[in-house]
Amino acid sequence: MATVTLNAAPRPSTGGRLASDTWTSMLRVLLNYRHSPGLLAASLGVPVVMVVVFGYVFGSAMQVPGGGDYREFLMPGLFAMVATNGIMPTMVGAARDVGRGVTDRLRSMPVSRTGLLLGQNLADLLVSVLVLALLALVGLAAGWRARHGLADAAGAFGLLLLFRFTMTWAGTLLGLIVGKEEAAGQLAVVVFPLAMVTNAYVPTGGMPGWLRTVADWNPISAVVHACRELFGNPAAPSDAWPMQHALLAALLWSAALLALCGPLAVRKFATHGR
Repeated sequence: MATVTLNAAPRPSTGGRLASDTWTSMLRVLLNYRHSPGLLAASLGVPVVMVVVFGYVFGSAMQVPGGGDYREFLMPGLFAMVATNGIMPTMVGAARDVGRGVTDRLRSMPVSRTGLLLGQNLADLLVSVLVLALLALVGLAAGWRARHGLADAAGAFGLLLLFRFTMTWAGTLLGLIVGKEEAAGQLAVVVFPLAMVTNAYVPTGGMPGWLRTVADWNPISAVVHACRELFGNPAAPSDAWPMQHALLAALLWSAALLALCGPLAVRKFATHGR
């Protein structure tokens, strides 16, 4: 008698499953924006408010060392703030998923842990492209210009997106550690000084010596200074190594933080509750 062997359906390769789960997770986050238009409107409206408040209200009393228009000095700082602020929504979102049991349900499924987190952070990156584009348009209307050409401007925006992607991984890790949405929201009090003690809004030369050192070695300051150089916008001089080699420092900070936070976030997601 002939023997008939029934073969199980082929299982997707590791790479195929990673790509599929990344795509599914990304769509899940983007659909949340679709069903919450107010959330997207708030994300797109913040850049307009930032330019008006900082550029026109505070900017009327600001002077850039060495000369130059304050709004051109400011715009790279606002771009970097958009990149830095990626830490908050991902931290709150990760903590909310933990608190509501979504993380436990996802962990019980045969899905790629890396793909789930990667998809969420890529969705945030797509939204941030829109926010940066709108902020650039508002900046152009306010008199800001990218004066070193298209290639350098593209490099600056690429650096900003890299830093935003890095911050989303940091936010994901913190959210998984905190595990409660309310506590994650309160951590904004900790994140706020990190964003303010920088060269984004004011030159660091007027700060006390110890605070200037903290600001000059802040990763955000390196990103801001590198963008000012790439855009050809006014930049305050500084003898600190990160400011003398701003692009290299920004890339090194981004690579180090991404290499640290990415694997730790995936590990924390996979072992949550154990």
